[in-house]
Amino acid sequence: MTRRAEVFPSRREELAARRAELRQQASRRRRRLAAAVLAVLLLVGGVVGGGYLLYQEFFGVADYEGDGGATVVVQVADGATGAQIGGALQRADVVKSVEAFTQAAASEPRIRAVQPGYYLMRNQMSGDAAVTRLLDPATRVGQLEIRGGVQLDDTSNPDGSTVPGVLTLISNATCAELGGQRQCVSVDDLRLTMSDADLTELGVPSWARDDVAKAEPRRRLEGLLVPGVYDVKPGAPALDVLQGLLSASVTRLESDGLVSGAREIGYTPYKVLIVSSLVEKEGITADMPKVARVLYNRLGAGQRLQLDSTVNYPLDLQALRTNANDRAKPGPYNSYAVAGLPPTPIAAPGKAAIEAALAPADGPWQYFVRCQSDGASCFAETLEEHNQNVAEAVANGAF
Repeated sequence: MTRRAEVFPSRREELAARRAELRQQASRRRRRLAAAVLAVLLLVGGVVGGGYLLYQEFFGVADYEGDGGATVVVQVADGATGAQIGGALQRADVVKSVEAFTQAAASEPRIRAVQPGYYLMRNQMSGDAAVTRLLDPATRVGQLEIRGGVQLDDTSNPDGSTVPGVLTLISNATCAELGGQRQCVSVDDLRLTMSDADLTELGVPSWARDDVAKAEPRRRLEGLLVPGVYDVKPGAPALDVLQGLLSASVTRLESDGLVSGAREIGYTPYKVLIVSSLVEKEGITADMPKVARVLYNRLGAGQRLQLDSTVNYPLDLQALRTNANDRAKPGPYNSYAVAGLPPTPIAAPGKAAIEAALAPADGPWQYFVRCQSDGASCFAETLEEHNQNVAEAVANGAF
């Protein structure tokens, strides 16, 4: 009995101590769990209330705030997807990440209608601000449209008004607010570059290079910049601007069959371009194949072309008729005084004029004159018939 009384009290104390230790361990585990839950709650609370930047750094989309700073020109490529547009904006430091743009654009269906070209954006814009600015029509810059019949230089109408030439149109297209100032490539810079630059570096195609080299420097690119819509990057130097335009224009000419078609009719592509420019200036679209035939018939017969448009070309005049004094002035563009084609095109020839020069109508006509008030021409085989058409033109008030 005495031995048992000494054993059991000791065992009970041991068990009690063990139970106390287990309670302490459980308490510590509960405190650790509570601390972990509190940390999670604090993290969530921080994101909602003031931990946004930390959350973005580890879990969110990198984005700038606000409408941005200095202006920057960004190009949207033809066929670019939203992600590709976002990539171009990120590379220009317009948006902080592609995702900032694409997430903002996801709720704006109009983003799919953004046209290729150049846009005046701002550095470090939020994704939302970038989308809003890209959709603003006023943000689009560098648009150039050349119409058929326009010359390199400005021309004057009979009423004294001015028709902007290709060089002026290009200069206007290069203008944009950059660095807080309106910047443009001037007409003088464009003309100087056109006149002095190496023709190969400039982008003059090999099939035109020999003829262009012989041309008066200020007329070198006449006819090589064909009608159409182009994109010009504001802020680019004159050489880059002309190179880009020539590249696009020559691609259009060659894809439309100028080079291959010229060989089929026994002419050089550059001479067809000259004929096309004459057709563009002399006839309405419906008459162009007949006008082209008259030109080829007269060239084949060794007759002078006698076109008022060539006389007016070096005078920078937009007029249907000429006077005796102008027709008497000597020069390579006076087709009343000089046989054959002028040394260069006299304007930008459109696609219809080029097609007419490559595939003229069949016919014996040697003469034509605008005889109707809508610009339509009357065609004749003999001088007698032609004089009758001229009388009809005068009676109709056609000129």
